[in-house]
Amino acid sequence: MRSNLLPAARKSSADGQPAAPAPWFLKLSSAVVLVFLYFPVSVIFLYAFTTDEATYSFPPPGLTTRWFGVAVDRTDLWSALGLSLVVAAVATLSALVLGTLAAAAVSRSKFFGRDTVSFLLVLPLALPGIVTGIALRSAIGTLSIPFSFWTIVIGHATFCMVVVYNNVLARFRRLGGSLVEASMDLGANGFQTFRYIILPGLATALLAGGMLAFALSFDEVIVTTFTAGQQSTLPIWIFSQLTRPRDRPVTNVAAILVIAITFIPILLAHRFTQQDS
Repeated sequence: MRSNLLPAARKSSADGQPAAPAPWFLKLSSAVVLVFLYFPVSVIFLYAFTTDEATYSFPPPGLTTRWFGVAVDRTDLWSALGLSLVVAAVATLSALVLGTLAAAAVSRSKFFGRDTVSFLLVLPLALPGIVTGIALRSAIGTLSIPFSFWTIVIGHATFCMVVVYNNVLARFRRLGGSLVEASMDLGANGFQTFRYIILPGLATALLAGGMLAFALSFDEVIVTTFTAGQQSTLPIWIFSQLTRPRDRPVTNVAAILVIAITFIPILLAHRFTQQDS
């Protein structure tokens, strides 16, 4: 009797019908994981409203919103925020162009060492950030390039490009080559094929990859530390404030700002990915 119910359950799940409820231990495990991930975030939100200027005493002695006003008046915070936004935007645009071209070359062409090239393109995301940062700083110093806004962009583009590359490569493999061949057979030139066939097919993959790249760039700390020189992005600003105990509530307010800015593109990227699955 029990063995007869299993195929029926699998069939109903495959047909889109409601599946059987998850066992209690899976629900408990999921709850534990969520608490582990988001408890530190809740601490940040809580102590952004504390009246205590220097410690993390629990429970907070009182609650106040005055730290938000203090943060608004901090010109160094807004300068760091502006730099982070511009760097993330330029790094994302660079990653979209370079990652898409690399994905097109790997997916649409056959050449010696293609698998090696694909591996090397993905490697920067797998390497520890400190290794990438040291490598970039050594290369920049060897070439005698002054540390500036552009060195930060170069550092961020190295790992942002990987996110775009992976998304676009997966979409190219799903599209196949039959649509492009049909378009060319019907008389379309290369630009028309790209505009009406390839670009619409890649649109959601580009949006998802670009949003993830923007979020990664905006909150990057380690690589930025090695490539920024004297400049300060918002994550670097937050890191530097941790050595000033009396500024801890303001630091928490800035952290909430980072969470809010990175949450939106990650959520949208997830939505686009879900629509394509």
